[in-house]
Amino acid sequence: MPIPYLMYVTPSGELREEPQLQALAFGGRSIESADLIPLPDGVTLSMMPDRLAAGRRRNGERKVIARERGWALAALLPIGYTRTLLPDYEKVPGTEPLPFFGYSAVAGLNGKLYVAAASTDDPRKWHPRAFNKNKLARLVQKKQGEYAHNRIVAQHAHCALDYSCPTASNLFFGRWEMAIAVSPGCNSRCIGCISKQEEEDLISPQDRLTFIPTVDEIVEVAVPHLEQAEDAIVSFGQGCEGEPLMQWKRIEQAIKAIRARTTRGVININTNGSNPRWLQRLYDAGLDTIRVSTISGHPETYTAYYRPIGYRFEDVKEGLKRARDEGLYSSINLLCFPGMIDREREVEALLGFVRETGLRLIQLRNLNIDPEVLLPRMPSLESLGKALGMRELIDILRREVPEVEIGNFTRPIQRQVKVTPTS
Repeated sequence: MPIPYLMYVTPSGELREEPQLQALAFGGRSIESADLIPLPDGVTLSMMPDRLAAGRRRNGERKVIARERGWALAALLPIGYTRTLLPDYEKVPGTEPLPFFGYSAVAGLNGKLYVAAASTDDPRKWHPRAFNKNKLARLVQKKQGEYAHNRIVAQHAHCALDYSCPTASNLFFGRWEMAIAVSPGCNSRCIGCISKQEEEDLISPQDRLTFIPTVDEIVEVAVPHLEQAEDAIVSFGQGCEGEPLMQWKRIEQAIKAIRARTTRGVININTNGSNPRWLQRLYDAGLDTIRVSTISGHPETYTAYYRPIGYRFEDVKEGLKRARDEGLYSSINLLCFPGMIDREREVEALLGFVRETGLRLIQLRNLNIDPEVLLPRMPSLESLGKALGMRELIDILRREVPEVEIGNFTRPIQRQVKVTPTS
């Protein structure tokens, strides 16, 4: 089998190959042909500023490319693909943390570029081709004219046009999963939060929501979407907000008002699942599906990343178990960091978590973060056991919990409402 070789990028942005050096993954692991797939449609190549490219000589020695020659190269995957390895590099001392992207290892093979990734869902509804920018701009202008008073429309116009957010964009396209942001506050302090960072040298890539919408604003955008859109989903809990459960009373009122007007479509929440009592109120109001964010099935790893305020990992499990008992279609948003979540302790804990909560779907999500920001704040990798690899993790899940779907996206599936028999 041919050996994947190092690719890097010059300061002017030109790609260069180093056929004499084997490509390496983060931590010094050799990249093999079996790790790689051709660059998928929609991928973005990115230089890693102030990170020197590194490869391995035939004698086994690690070789770092000189600074003046260029930087490490990475790929930013389109949604629907799961990263399996991070790139290796040598950090220039005293430099700033990397921007919040999901850096995937890239290598050359037979004169072509490949990436360490796996295809894990159908990206049709999430591909950039489905979000024509010119058409989107026209639709945004039209919708804002019709709903000039509705702050949700204004917020998601910003998210759609400035951040290319698919769920915000779907509000204007009138299809599929549509965002409804409701909460500027949060009871987690996630290390990789993309809308609010406490540390000065970590720059959030998005602005946090600054208002709380009224029930009328929520209902006004939700009902037409649920009644008219293809595969209609309205989702509370978006990247531009904090934790939607902080506004659970408002969401409860909105769900009841929506369901008084239409039974069509799916009402979903993306949440940290921090309060099972608040979630129960939403289940009772008519919530259809729930996706809970986690990085682990182990409380130590979970707590290290989410840094929860006023809740515990056990509360998250309890909320999901209640969802199972109420007939909701429940899933987790599993934040994927290769070399950490695929270690023996983490795999075992994840399997136990999945079985205990009765999950229906695991949505894999590449964690966008500088590894040297994340890892010092997490349990030591040595304490988590041997790294099995992301592909092996996925295979184990499919083998051990075959009833659980593996993917990347929320499904348009309504809850199965329990019917109480009459005497």
